[in-house]
Amino acid sequence: MATRIQQLAQPKPNRLRYPDRRSVYWLDKLPPERSGLTTKIELTPRWSDLCISRKFYNQVTISPIWQVSEWALKAVPSKRVCHLAQPRMPAAGWQPASPLSVPVSTQTAVATSRICQLAQPKRRQVLEKSRHESKHVQVIHLPSKASPHIELLATPKNDHPEFKGDRPVCWSVSKAAKSYITSQRLLDLSSPKERKALYEGYDPYTISRGARSASPSPRIQQLCLPLSRKCSSE
Repeated sequence: MATRIQQLAQPKPNRLRYPDRRSVYWLDKLPPERSGLTTKIELTPRWSDLCISRKFYNQVTISPIWQVSEWALKAVPSKRVCHLAQPRMPAAGWQPASPLSVPVSTQTAVATSRICQLAQPKRRQVLEKSRHESKHVQVIHLPSKASPHIELLATPKNDHPEFKGDRPVCWSVSKAAKSYITSQRLLDLSSPKERKALYEGYDPYTISRGARSASPSPRIQQLCLPLSRKCSSE
């Protein structure tokens, strides 16, 4: 009996040489044998028409004057054609354009008092600034009575009774401030922070006091033990 290595060393059989083997390409019968080297394609009439190159015709200029045929000269229009040939009538309420109005002469016109009042320019404050002086034109307001609400809003607000003015630039220093002695805490806070370079004065072999007095938990002791399956039994 052949061993496993001898069975694997045998070449695989070529199953494509058997013609009766079923395939996904031909199920009922064998494929036809090719007589030529290439496949012949039969074109349909539509494909043969599309293969023909198009003929481009040059645009032929037609004269604007052409002969009228004999049938067109003897043609008799129908009632519908005569009705369509009539021009469209205007709407029922349409009126022709009114004539231009006669120009009115303004030489004898007399302006009313209101027109004279509107023709007066408005009196506004005009500022004519120059390099050395400026002239102000006084504005004339017509007398008008303001409402009490407007008068109340127009009055400036009064200062608070406890309001104090701006503090003077120079003021006297109190005796308590002159005789004050700073504490050690203020001196420590006022001194700049000392910054050291990276790993300056660092000793990796020093052990802190907390690490010396630390006691491991039962879980840490359990994790420190080696696995039981890796321990060799003597």
